[in-house]
Amino acid sequence: MTELRQLRQFVVLAEELHFGRAAARLHITQPPLTLAIQALERAFGTALFERTRRSVQLTPAGAAVLPHAQRLLAGAESLARVAQAAAAGLSGQLRLAFVSSIAYGPLPEWLRSFRQAHPEVALQLREATLDVQLAAFDADEIDAGFVLHAPAAAPAGFAAWSAQQEPLVMALPESHAAASPRSLRFAAVATEPLVIFPREIAPSLYDAVLSAYRAQGATPRIAQEAIQMQTIVNLVSAGMGVAWVPESVTRLQRPGVVYRRVGGMPLQCETSLLWREPALPVVERFVGHVQALRRQSAARPVAKRKRVS
Repeated sequence: MTELRQLRQFVVLAEELHFGRAAARLHITQPPLTLAIQALERAFGTALFERTRRSVQLTPAGAAVLPHAQRLLAGAESLARVAQAAAAGLSGQLRLAFVSSIAYGPLPEWLRSFRQAHPEVALQLREATLDVQLAAFDADEIDAGFVLHAPAAAPAGFAAWSAQQEPLVMALPESHAAASPRSLRFAAVATEPLVIFPREIAPSLYDAVLSAYRAQGATPRIAQEAIQMQTIVNLVSAGMGVAWVPESVTRLQRPGVVYRRVGGMPLQCETSLLWREPALPVVERFVGHVQALRRQSAARPVAKRKRVS
């Protein structure tokens, strides 16, 4: 098989068309270069150069081989850059999962910014709940994932970064009697049928909601379970019950639904970014990027936003 060293010697000689100058560029003497070119010609089964005492010229075969050899050498030289970029997390693929709630918050801007800063990283996105993400981690199908849970209850066995903490607010039908006052007390909705996510997709948060009801002396009346936040809000719009949703979901403006904070119910949720250690370079790069973005956001003056009562 032809070696890259032989191709490099051929290319340099083709550029110089002089054995002495080519040998000097290659930092070898002329006899080894002559032997190397002869060996390459034997391997190809044809002459690559026409030699006289006064000149060296490419044969038609040599001229045809030259651009291919140049491309091969350029590709080989780029391999080191490719390896270094991958080792630094500047290229490759990031398989990222996320819960739907953070898609209503900062995630789209984070992804846009990361892609702009790291164009050689291919983002493979997957919307998935906690239970699905845990199975995907075990099957090596994702590299990192944003999951929803009760505060300080990120799943064990992972490196975790708290990406977002926010209150849970109540989504209720616009026609509901309790929707009229801007200030909503829990007693007004304590016995209302509840649309809620299944426990397996966010067990710590599910338990926190039920514990909050019990602390108020109430028993939640679960009317319907649904996985996606958009589905939950749509069911509320249809009058199937009320629902606790992360405040970021209030950006989902569904006709027939209003959102209210509930006095006396300080329910909170947290979204964490999970990954396995040791972290892949591209995961480290993504984590560092979104952490920097959140620091920048925290340093900016808080913009006025529509208040959720």
